[in-house]
Amino acid sequence: MSESREILRGAEIFCRALADEGVQHIFGYPGGAVLHIYDALFKQTAVNHILVRHEQGAAHAADGYARATGKPGVVLVTSGPGVTNALTGIATAYMDSIPLVVFTGQVSSNLIGNDAFQEVDTVGITRPCVKHNFLIKDVRDIALTIKKAFYIATTGRPGPVVVDIPKDITAASCEYDYPKTIDMRSYRPVTKGHPGQIKKAVKLLLGAKRPMIYTGGGVILSNANVELTRFTRALGFPITNTLMGLGGFPGTDPQFVGMLGMHGTYEANMAMHQCDVLIAIGARFDDRVTGDLQKFCPHASIMQIDIDPASISKNVRVDLPIVGDVKSVLQEMIAVIEAGEEKPDAEALKAWWEQIRTWAGINCLGYNRKSEVIKPQYVVEKVWELTGGKAYVTSDVGQHQMWVAQFYKFDEPRRWINSGGLGTMGFGLPAAIGVQVALPNEQVVCFSGDASLVMCIQELSTCLQHGLPLKIVTLNNRYMGMVRQWQEMFYSKRYSHSYLEALPDFVRLAESFGHVGMRVEKTADVEQALKDAFAMKDRLVLMDFVTDPTENVYPMIAAGKAHNEMHLSNNRELA
Repeated sequence: MSESREILRGAEIFCRALADEGVQHIFGYPGGAVLHIYDALFKQTAVNHILVRHEQGAAHAADGYARATGKPGVVLVTSGPGVTNALTGIATAYMDSIPLVVFTGQVSSNLIGNDAFQEVDTVGITRPCVKHNFLIKDVRDIALTIKKAFYIATTGRPGPVVVDIPKDITAASCEYDYPKTIDMRSYRPVTKGHPGQIKKAVKLLLGAKRPMIYTGGGVILSNANVELTRFTRALGFPITNTLMGLGGFPGTDPQFVGMLGMHGTYEANMAMHQCDVLIAIGARFDDRVTGDLQKFCPHASIMQIDIDPASISKNVRVDLPIVGDVKSVLQEMIAVIEAGEEKPDAEALKAWWEQIRTWAGINCLGYNRKSEVIKPQYVVEKVWELTGGKAYVTSDVGQHQMWVAQFYKFDEPRRWINSGGLGTMGFGLPAAIGVQVALPNEQVVCFSGDASLVMCIQELSTCLQHGLPLKIVTLNNRYMGMVRQWQEMFYSKRYSHSYLEALPDFVRLAESFGHVGMRVEKTADVEQALKDAFAMKDRLVLMDFVTDPTENVYPMIAAGKAHNEMHLSNNRELA
């Protein structure tokens, strides 16, 4: 006789399944279609619910949580506008391959398709920006579907999975049985690289005269930073990271030549352009990285390691593909290198490094450190110094994001949390919430701009309610800075709607939410203000740094240009 199982309502099954999956935190906002679930959450203590003030904030907070910890972020929103409000955050996670499981309420099953109150076609709307989505039609499917959702979100190339649950399903009852493991015949991602391809790749690398290692966010997602560092040091090759890959290799290491791409260093971009062998590791050849595809790495044999076969040769045709998990493939490559007798060409490598150091001597990131008007780069450098490079740093999108990428040297993975692929303004503050919830004893710093910050400013209430002592660094130049820079450079200084003529008083705004606000207007006051803010361990502090409104981000590769066609300042272009 089979053992009888506990009979639970759908909403109770939902909560129990999350607990059994090991979920500790869920970010959400209630509404009619999910009230059964919220009632069940009220009656349990295993899963901690963080109440945000907008569903976009819930998705971004779960995203930040996932990026910082490697665990899947979990979201709960209601039907209709709850879903559509969360879409921006779902798409943000999708573009950057971040594991999220997003639970959405749906109208009762008998009303689906009737344009019922707060009904949208969640499956249809989210399909283009999720790894997978489900509509649960039977209470007996809740537990198994949740197991599948977490498995799909976290394996292979990670990504968001949406689970749509009609209200009547959460009210129905059945036996509770949560599977310990899952096996899906239609979904079995490859993790091991082909041994023959790995041996060919090592041979090609060891024969290189001007090699280059180019790595992206896949290194972070695979937790392969240790292997990457060992691989890079064993070869002695120069290495560059994408925006999403920063921290995958220590930013202060002498083999690191800086970030590449549109706002990458001169030495990184020139080395990419002139290399004869390029290995791309967990990177997808994004357009902000490659520049003009017709001129990309014109002299190089190109290898690509990626767990997603659809990413291989998608944007750039590669000569040697390896499909597999980055961590596993690097381990195999290191083993082949160490077992063999062949070593890199020392003389060729010495000459290559001399050339790279010559390019680095241009000092492409130089700026006026004696300016009385605050330079944004100076603020970033001071934050890096005072935190010892150990802070968890989130950012919004724009000039400040690029300055942080350039001047905050990330030596460890998962400490740089930003929206790379979608470029979502408003991401920084709620993402910082997710990081601080996950890591309550760590220093979390959110860099934002005066335009980005106001997009999700309501989440300051979430910070107060949950006692989150974030430090917000606002680089306030009174413009949509990157829009203004493009208008200056490419639109004959026609500043169409990029000037912010009605900014709030950020100090008083922070205080109105119950936090500490500071305004800093002189370079001489920057360091002490930061020290004072960081000394307040149990308070959120919003620092409004009034920065030079004319400062631009350099280097810059204009749209349609190649790596060797860079603007280094307002009046200086190298080609």
